Amino acid sequence: MTDSEHVEDGAAGAAARRAPVGACEGSVSVVVPSFNHARFVERTLRSVFAQTHAPAELLVIDDGSHDDSARVIARALASCPFPCELIARENRGLAATLNEGLARAARGKYFAYLGSDDLWLPDFLRARVGLLGRRPAAALAYGHCHWIDAEDRVNERTEDWAAYADGDARAMLWRGVAPHSPTVVYRRDALARYGWNEGARLEDYELYLLLAADSEFAFDPRTLSAWRVHGGNTSRDLSFMMGEWLAAQRRVAARLGMPEEELARAQASVGWSCAENFARRGERARAAELMYHNWRGAPSLASAAKMLLRLAAPRALVERRGRRRRHDAARAHVSSEKF
Repeated sequence: MTDSEHVEDGAAGAAARRAPVGACEGSVSVVVPSFNHARFVERTLRSVFAQTHAPAELLVIDDGSHDDSARVIARALASCPFPCELIARENRGLAATLNEGLARAARGKYFAYLGSDDLWLPDFLRARVGLLGRRPAAALAYGHCHWIDAEDRVNERTEDWAAYADGDARAMLWRGVAPHSPTVVYRRDALARYGWNEGARLEDYELYLLLAADSEFAFDPRTLSAWRVHGGNTSRDLSFMMGEWLAAQRRVAARLGMPEEELARAQASVGWSCAENFARRGERARAAELMYHNWRGAPSLASAAKMLLRLAAPRALVERRGRRRRHDAARAHVSSEKF
């Protein structure tokens, strides 16, 4: 497809479908940014089609995929039950794609995006939109998610380890704990104040920090989405993510006029949070190094003691606990029809 080639539903023009319709109460614009996920993207789209709260519109932007993604998407959209559009163009990066999607998809009072390898459970939009309707001070609603592999097997659940906050999310975010993107629905007017920084390589964290500075986050403890972790994810590279989190903190601190000592505490908190993540993955040497350099970031003495015990535990015990955790998580995956 060329840069200007679109696949559209129905006879009406794309411009007419993108025109605002008054942002009626509860309406959601959904964007799927696609890049080289031909294997997964139809599954992703069908999880959007199956929503019990139907989106006002669906915009899929293929960001210069080198595989068969555009053809797979076009075929899937032929059965989309609500207004939809595919734009296939050259690669511009995820943040630029999301900003384009926000500008083009203008029907909804709310906005959500779903990565082209991730999944929503059927009640995802209904639950998050309902929560935002009850929480007018919240910029977004979010919750827990499954971590799934390429075969849809659940390997982890954020509910097992993520200490998420409801309301004021600033402390949570500055210590490096952030919502996973497939769990989030945004209030459009709050999101439009900032958009995504196209110079950032980890698109959401900086945005969350800015939104939390002047708005609440509404937390829903239910697990209604799945985040796919496989060989193509940057999310597998924890060292890369830590560097991006620290860089985003420095940018936002400068923008908000945060004192240097407060920023230093936040950076130590991120280092400590990453030490815990490395320990959970079994990378104890890296965890110990980060713990040593960022001990001021430990949220409590109990957290520090727990970390020391984890690092001192026999490897066989750690591996056995890891197997048990994966087994417990996998029990949540009842069947392929769940997603």
